[in-house]
Amino acid sequence: MVKRARVLIDCEDAKGLVYHISKVFYDRGLNIENNREFVDSEKGRFFMRSVVTGEFDAKELHEALVSVVPEDAHVRVIEPRSKKIVLMATKESHCLGDILIRWAAGELEAEIEAVISNRDNLRELTRRFDIPFLYIPSDNLERKEHEKQILEVLDELSFDYIVLAKYMRILSSDFVHHFPERIINIHHSFLPAFIGANPYKQAHARGVKIIGATAHFVTTDLDEGPIISQDVIPVNHRFEWKDMQRAGKDVEKIVLARALSLVLNDRVFVHGNKTIVF
Repeated sequence: MVKRARVLIDCEDAKGLVYHISKVFYDRGLNIENNREFVDSEKGRFFMRSVVTGEFDAKELHEALVSVVPEDAHVRVIEPRSKKIVLMATKESHCLGDILIRWAAGELEAEIEAVISNRDNLRELTRRFDIPFLYIPSDNLERKEHEKQILEVLDELSFDYIVLAKYMRILSSDFVHHFPERIINIHHSFLPAFIGANPYKQAHARGVKIIGATAHFVTTDLDEGPIISQDVIPVNHRFEWKDMQRAGKDVEKIVLARALSLVLNDRVFVHGNKTIVF
């Protein structure tokens, strides 16, 4: 039976790696449909993403690849499937709504298991897409207790990634430790210059000329995790702060959607506090 696999290899750089890896594919009669490589010369690290098709046993292919790469190699043979995600949001609808629309249109290679929110504002929006909306209020709760309730709900769900679609609460280190490299966040790219409740008003007062957004993996360092995708657009003196805010929301939802697509298609390697994106 002809199958497809995404092969991801991350290892110490060495001579002949591409040859030996390709020979494993060749010896099994596999066709390489797509192949990308990168060497971080400063760290001496090799990265490779290949898409292969043919008749193969995933476990045997994995073992064969492991045998021809350095001992420290991280080798993944991934047979494409629809991954599962959980969305977390608070009150703003632009990122959540965009993801839900893309999902409904068949443009998102994922199944949405649920939307979790600490506010009830987005229940009706979520209901229109027949997605479970799990309201876990945070009022009068310490962060630890609120996160405990969220974790109890997440324990009942099966998912690959958590997507923070403008979830406006800081996650504790304890929470993040449960999901290494599995939480994706989006925020405006004014950080750390303009922080607080209304960064666009601050940016307008400062006369900024570009606004943008950053999507990244969440780590215990607030808003400093490995960046997956970024973008900017120009603004000028004609923009009021509300115009900047509207433009910023457009950038945020586009950048988040792009980052999510890259992750779902296994195009992202986490390399220290950076990413390699193929």
